[in-house]
Order: sequence, then C-alpha cells, then structure tokens
Amino acid sequence: MTLSRRLTLWFAAVAVTVSALIGALSYVATARSLDAEALASIDQTARSLAAGEVPDALAAPATDRDAGGGADGDDSPAASLAPAASPAPAARGSGHGGGPPVGPALLGQVLDASGVPIGVGGRAAVLPVTDDDRRVAASAVPHDKTVRDVTVDGVRYLMLTEALGHGNGAVQVARSRTDHKEVLERLAGSVVVIALVVAAAAAVAGWFLARALTRRLVRLTAAAERVSRTGRLDVAVPVAGSDEVGRLGVAFDRMLDRLARSRDDQQRLVQNAGHELRTPLTSIRTNVSLLRRADELSTDDRAAVLDDLTGETRELTDLVDELVELATDRRAAEPETDVDLDAVARRVAERVERRRGRPVQVAAPADGVVVRGRAQGLERALTNLVDNAVKFDPGGTGRVDVVLRPEDAGGLRVEVLDRGPGVPPEDLGRIFERFHRATGVRSLPGSGLGLSIVHDVIAEHEGDVFAAHRDGGGAVIGFTLPAVRLQPGSYPA
Repeated sequence: MTLSRRLTLWFAAVAVTVSALIGALSYVATARSLDAEALASIDQTARSLAAGEVPDALAAPATDRDAGGGADGDDSPAASLAPAASPAPAARGSGHGGGPPVGPALLGQVLDASGVPIGVGGRAAVLPVTDDDRRVAASAVPHDKTVRDVTVDGVRYLMLTEALGHGNGAVQVARSRTDHKEVLERLAGSVVVIALVVAAAAAVAGWFLARALTRRLVRLTAAAERVSRTGRLDVAVPVAGSDEVGRLGVAFDRMLDRLARSRDDQQRLVQNAGHELRTPLTSIRTNVSLLRRADELSTDDRAAVLDDLTGETRELTDLVDELVELATDRRAAEPETDVDLDAVARRVAERVERRRGRPVQVAAPADGVVVRGRAQGLERALTNLVDNAVKFDPGGTGRVDVVLRPEDAGGLRVEVLDRGPGVPPEDLGRIFERFHRATGVRSLPGSGLGLSIVHDVIAEHEGDVFAAHRDGGGAVIGFTLPAVRLQPGSYPA
C-alpha cells in the first residue's frame, strides 16, 4: 500500500473516531438532559398529587370516573386523592402499525402507609411497588424519595416515589420514556449519517492532502530508483522546501554529488596510475631485454643494468604501496589518540638520517606538542615531507630542518625546510596534487603521490598544507593544524 493511500485511510479513521466520540458524548449528554427534564416534570406532578390536586394528564375520562365512584369517610391525605373503586386505566395498545407498545405519557397512584397502591383520578393503580417504595410510604420524613425505571405493559417509565411524611403514605408518578427513546434514536441516526459524511469528506480531503505531502517523496523515490536502475549519478533530485522532505532531498543530492566526485577521483587515479606505471615497467622491460644478451655485455654494463633494475623495482614497489594506501584509505580506520608530535618528528628525523645519511634537526617548544589525531597518519605525513626534502636535493649535504611552532591564531605550524633547488613558482599551487611532478625533477625517482598523501592526512585533521620559497634558496613545505586539535598545555601561551 502506498504512503498516500495509508495517509488517506488514517485521515478517514481519525475523522470517524472523532465523529463517533462527539456523537457518543452528545448521546450521553442528551440522555441525561432528557432524564433531568423528565425527573423535574414528575417531581412537580408528585408535589401536585401530594397537595390533593390531580393533573389532567392523570385524570380518567368522565365516563370512567362516573363508573368508578369516589371515596368517603377517610380524612387522610391519601384518601383525599379520590381512589378509584373499579379499574379504569387509560387505553393501552400495541402502538401504530405493529410498532412497539405505546402507553399513557404519565401514570400516577398513591400508596397508603402500608404501601398498598390506590389509583387516582379515576384510574386504576398500575405501577409496581417494591419494598423500597413501601419504606418510603412509611417514612416520617416528607419528600423522602426513590427514582427508578419500571416497565408497565411493555412500556418503559421513569418512576418517582415520594413520601407524604408522618407515615401518611406516598405518591408515585411515572413518565413514559417513549418520547425519549424516539429522540435518542433520531439523534443516533443523525450521528451515524454525520459520521459517514465526515468520513467521506475526510477521505477526499486526506487524499488531496496526502498527494500534496507525498508528491516530493514520490519524485525523490523515482530519482533514487533511477539511480539504482541505471547507475547514473547525474540524476536531477528535487530539493525544494525546508522541511524534512526538502532536507532529505538536499542530503540525497549532496550524497550523489560526493559519489560522483569519488567515482571521478577513482577514474583519474586509475588513469594516472597507469600512466605512472608505464615508465618503470618500460625501463624494466628494456633492462630485461638487455640481460638476454648478458654474454655480450661487460661486467660494468651488467652491474649497471642490475642496479637500474633494482632501483626501478624499488620505485615500482613504492608506487604500488602508495596506490594501495590511496585506494583503500586505511588511515580512516585508525582511531584518534593524543599524539606527541614532537616525539613523532624526532623519530622520523632519526629514521631519515639513518637511511639517507642527511642530517635532520627538529626544533619544537620545550614543553612538547600534543595533538589529537591519528598517530600513523601524522607520522606518514612527516616522513613524506622529510623524504621529499632529501629526495629532490640528491647532491646536497645541507641540513633539513623540521620546525614545530605555535601560530598567532592559536594553532600549530609544522615546517620542513631544505636548501634544495626549491619549487618553481608555477608549481607552488600544484605540488600537492596526485601524480603532479615539476618539470625539473621528472628525471628523479618518485611517484608524485607523497605530497598528495600529506594533503589527505592533514585534511582529515582539519588542517591546511602550504609550500613557499625559503630565503636564501630552497623550499619551505609543511602544514598547519587548528587550535582545537591541540591538547591543553602543549606549549606556553
């Protein structure tokens, strides 16, 4: 089931539920109001009977009264209400057209002190008497009363039994609930009709509203399905609106954009890697061809070819290692810890001195520098910077300096300074690109990936890389880290 249909059903269900609750509350309130009105009416009638008056609604026709006679010789209040000698109740029938029984709207009778019923107004006593009614009749407290529902000849009545007081009996008045039942039945029918109408209107309104709410979701789903079906990442994504759906569209569009850039980067990486791999592979293939004629080569030539093969193989191995690191991005799996960058720099300097035979000096604050980051990634970045300084000054003997110092803005600046040939001005902004190598150093060993790895590592640490000329010749290449990466007490403020 689609979301729009589900919302439509929910709208209709909520509307029906609300209508049903309102109808039920209206039904209960109306029933209570009718009961209160009926009770007030029969209470007034009971008071009239207690005062010796017989309302017209309780009086039988004149012919019935003449046939019934009257009472004499009794001075009690109950006897003064003209009890009937012969039963002459008002006509009762089975209703109209075979419907439910219909009786008089009002019935009344008197109870003597012992609880014996006596008819009034020429009508016979027809209301039921219980022990509770007899208790009220014998009560000495005026207006002591009970109220309950009774059934007479199949018709329901609301009956009031009220004491005359001083043990003189009680009066009973009952009012038919037939009119109440008709009113409540009509009300129930109206509630049902209104609920159905409201449900239909809510379903229609819910359908239009659901369509309006899900229109952008439908378009977004279609875009996602198209990407899944075709594999294309340039699909137009609806990003209108600032609500949750709009934000979802923006996030999906940005995700596709990042995926597209990532795929483009991978394609460029593969293409550039293929280009870079051709050079050492071509050299190896040439040297292997020469070795096939090893008997024609002098001892020095064979040694030169083998040395060349060894160098090309080492360069090829380094290139493959760097390509694997770039392609798999293993640095992201390393957890962040507190890194003593001063100790890392000194360890890198010792390793490069041992391998390259060039002096490397580290200058750092006396209190050391502790940063939050990935230790192996930062060590690789420093190693690449120092190796780069030594590699591109192959004939030099000058010292390479590694300087760690605070920035004015509160961050950390790491510089690697050399006295090599420097970086041509046109290449200063490109040396951190993958596979980029300046024209003057393309004959030297290298893959063009070392500084790009530095760039990626520092970017992961929210820092920046830089390259500049060094006064007196050489280059200054390094990176900066923001103040948020520095741990408290790294160096004096």
